[in-house]
Amino acid sequence: MRLLFVLCLLLSVNLFAQDANLAMDYFKRGEYEKALHEYKKLYAQSASNINYINQIVASHQQLEQYDEAEAFLQKLVARINYPAFYVELGFNYQLKNDLEQANLNYKKALDHIDLRPSNVFAIARAFQSHSLLNEAVIAYEKAMQLNPDYNFNIQLAQLYGEQGKIEKMLNSYLNFAESNQVALPDIKRRINGFLSDNGDNENNVLFRKILLKKMQQKPNLLWNQMLSWLFIQQKDFKKAFIQEKAIFNRQPEGLERIKELALISANENKNDIAKEIFNYIIDTAQDLDTKLRAHYNLIQIETKESSAENYDIINEKYLTLFEEFGTFSQTLNLQIAYGHFLAFYMNKTNEASKFLEKTLQLPLSELQKAQVKLELGDILVLQEKFNQALIYYTQIQRNLKNSTVSQEARFRVAKTSYYKGDFKWAESQLKVLKSSTSQLIANDALDLKLLISDNKYEDSTQTALKLYAKADLLAFQNKKDEAISLLNKILNEHKTEPIIAQTLFKQGQLFKEQGALDKAVTNFELLIENYRDGILVDDAYFNLGLLYEKALNQPEKAKPLYEQIIFNHADSIYFVEARKRYRALRGDAIN
Repeated sequence: MRLLFVLCLLLSVNLFAQDANLAMDYFKRGEYEKALHEYKKLYAQSASNINYINQIVASHQQLEQYDEAEAFLQKLVARINYPAFYVELGFNYQLKNDLEQANLNYKKALDHIDLRPSNVFAIARAFQSHSLLNEAVIAYEKAMQLNPDYNFNIQLAQLYGEQGKIEKMLNSYLNFAESNQVALPDIKRRINGFLSDNGDNENNVLFRKILLKKMQQKPNLLWNQMLSWLFIQQKDFKKAFIQEKAIFNRQPEGLERIKELALISANENKNDIAKEIFNYIIDTAQDLDTKLRAHYNLIQIETKESSAENYDIINEKYLTLFEEFGTFSQTLNLQIAYGHFLAFYMNKTNEASKFLEKTLQLPLSELQKAQVKLELGDILVLQEKFNQALIYYTQIQRNLKNSTVSQEARFRVAKTSYYKGDFKWAESQLKVLKSSTSQLIANDALDLKLLISDNKYEDSTQTALKLYAKADLLAFQNKKDEAISLLNKILNEHKTEPIIAQTLFKQGQLFKEQGALDKAVTNFELLIENYRDGILVDDAYFNLGLLYEKALNQPEKAKPLYEQIIFNHADSIYFVEARKRYRALRGDAIN
C-alpha cells in the first residue's frame, strides 16, 4: 500500500512538472492566452507559488490586460504578506502610465525593509527584474544601513555599472573585495571590463585615484595589490614593481608576486624593468633555487639583447655563475641554457655537446636526463646529424613513456624526419601527437601535419616541400638570410603550388625577426590578397595588425585588420586577442 502511495505521488509530481514546462513553452513562444490558462490551472493547485503568480501577472501584462493583473495583485496583497507584490503592483500601474500610483506602491515596498531588513532580498530582486535600477539601489543601501551584517556591495556595484556611475561601482567592488578577498579574481575580472590598457583612460585615472585615497584613509595591502594589478593592465611594470616592493617590505613572506611580475615584464619585451626586477630577486632571495631561476631568466634576456660581438661577455657570465654555484643538478637549467648558447649563438657545437654530455654524468633523474638529451638532439639537428639526433629523442620516448617530455621528443622526431625529407615517417608521428595532452604540442603537430599533407601530393618529387623543409631547417639553424633566399626560390619557381601561402607567411615572419618590416608587410599583404580563403589568412591579418600597431606605430591601419578577424574569423585562435586590441585602439572604456 505504501509503495502504491509513493508511485502515485511520483506520478503526480511528474505530471505537475510537465504542466509547468508546457506553460513556460507557451509563454516563450508568445502564446500568452494559452500560457495564462495553464498557469491559472497550476496556481489553483499551488496558490503560494511565487513563480506561478508572477507568470500570471506577466501573461496578463503581455496581453495588455492591466486591470485584470491589478485585480489579481490586489487580492494577493490582501491575502499574503509578501512585500515584493507591491513592486509588481507598482510596475503594473507604470504600464498603465499611472506614475503616481506606481511610485506610491514602490514606496510601500521599500517601507517594508524598514519593518524587516530581510525583506530586501525579494524586494530588490523584484525591482531588478523590471530594470528599476534606482529603486533596487535604494533597497540594498537601506538594508545595509539597517543591518551592518548585510553586504550587498557586489549587487550595488553591478547596478551602479548599469547606471554608468563608475566611481560608485568601483568603490563597491573594492568594498566587497576588502571583506571577501577569496572573490578577488572575480572582482578583478569585473573591474577589468571597465578599464583600458591606456593609463590616461578616464576610468583608469579614476580607479587609480580611488585606490590612492583608500591607501591614505585606511592603509591595507589590498590597495597596493590592486594598484599593482592596475599598472600591470596598463603595462606600466615599473610602477607595478614599486607597489610590489612596498607589499614585500611590509609582508616579506615570499617573492612569488615579484617573480610573476618579472616574467610578465619579460614576456612583454619590457626588458629594462624585467632585468631590474630579476636583479632585485637575486639580491633579496634567501633560497638558492629562486636565485638561480632569476639568474637564468636574466641571462636569457641579456643573450636576446646582445649582438655577436658581445657573446664573449655572455660566455663569461655563464662561467662566472658556474664558478659561484657549481655544475650540479640544481644548476641544470643554466647548464642546458649554456649548451644551447654555445651551439646556437657561438657556433661551438662540439664544445656544447661535450659540455652537455658531461652534464649527463651527474646524478640526475630520468626527467632531468631527458631535458639534457632534448638539447643534445637539437644540437645534432643543428649540425644536420639527423640519425644521431633521433637516437637521443627515441631514448627519451622509451624511458619516459606517455609523459609530456616524451611527446615533445616524438614531435622532435617528426620535425627531424621532416627536415630530412622523410615526410611519410614524419606524418606517422604527427598523427599520434594530434591527441597530445599538451595543447601546444598538439597544435604544433597539427600545423606541421597539414603542411606536409597539403603539399606532398602536388608534385611526385615533392621538390617544393623539400625546399621549404630545408628553408625551415636553415631558420632553425639561425641562418635567416639563406632561409629567406631559399623561400624566394619557391616563390619564383613554384608559383602555382599551394605551398606559396605558407612560404609567404614563413618569409614574412623571418623578415619581421630581421627588422625588415616593410618586406614583412608586403608578404602578409600578398597572402591576404591572394589567399583570402586559405587557413593562414587570420595569421596574416593578426601579424600584420601587430606590425602596424607596435613596430610601425600606425594603429589606425591595425584596426581594420583586427576587425577582419572579429567579424570573419570567429573561430580563429587570435579572436580574443584581436577583439581586445581592436577595442583598445577604438578607445572603448567598457568591454
